Amino acid sequence: MAALAGPMSADLAGAGAARRRLLIGRVLSYATLVVAVLLVLFPIYWMVITSLKLPREIYRVPSLWPKTFTLDNFAKLLSDGGFLIAIRNSLIVASIVTLISVIISSFAAYSMVRFRYRFRGVIGRLILFAYLTPGSLLFIPLSIVMAQLRLGNSLVGLILVYLTFSLPLSTWLLQGYFRGVPRELEEQGMIDGLSRFGALVRIVLPLSAPGIAAVAIFTFTGAWNELLFALVLITSESQRTAPLALNYLITSDVLPWGPLMAGAVISSVPLMILYFVAQRFMVAGMTEGSVKG
Repeated sequence: MAALAGPMSADLAGAGAARRRLLIGRVLSYATLVVAVLLVLFPIYWMVITSLKLPREIYRVPSLWPKTFTLDNFAKLLSDGGFLIAIRNSLIVASIVTLISVIISSFAAYSMVRFRYRFRGVIGRLILFAYLTPGSLLFIPLSIVMAQLRLGNSLVGLILVYLTFSLPLSTWLLQGYFRGVPRELEEQGMIDGLSRFGALVRIVLPLSAPGIAAVAIFTFTGAWNELLFALVLITSESQRTAPLALNYLITSDVLPWGPLMAGAVISSVPLMILYFVAQRFMVAGMTEGSVKG
């Protein structure tokens, strides 16, 4: 019995040490996750709280919780209706840019992945180089082109400028997703009577729905948050986008933090809705289109 007690005690000690290591690992994992969540959410929390503070509370010693909640900052921001017009303009521009980018880039990426033609590799590299070109180098030439086309100070001109950057990115991203769709699925669909276009619409696009949703999110977010080209091209107050309207709230060295944070909160709502809807769509698209019929 004494001989057996030694190995049993060693096994129990080893099991206890393993449980302690497992517990410590879980505690460290959760602590890391909590810190990461706080780092991500604290700026959002600070933005919302600041938008609900009185001016005297904003400029005194910073506090994590306002003594008095107020909606005066939102009322001041929305009093003349100009910011709501800017939100509408941003919705129009970002939605149209996203829709056109997804449609054109889907056909472009599919052609580069499935078809073989001369200079295909050169075209692919040019698309990548177009995406990598800094916008700060192109805003003057693009503004001159828009002025010659008489599209300056218009949402149409802004949409065209945004497309010059969103299309290369969308095409480059979708190529990777389309390559992941087996050719055999398309061939089977065409054997069952689908045309090449039908195979694209009914097989490739549904299977690439997560990628398309990701591309749509990147494109919409980029068009929604863009400021440089809007600042150069747009001069009329009625054509301003949301970032541009927030920029014009700053006069000289005066920063109206209350209205600025209120505008940031309102501007964040469409993006939050888009991310929520797109997340569900991405999960649903992972299996849609893989079943015949």
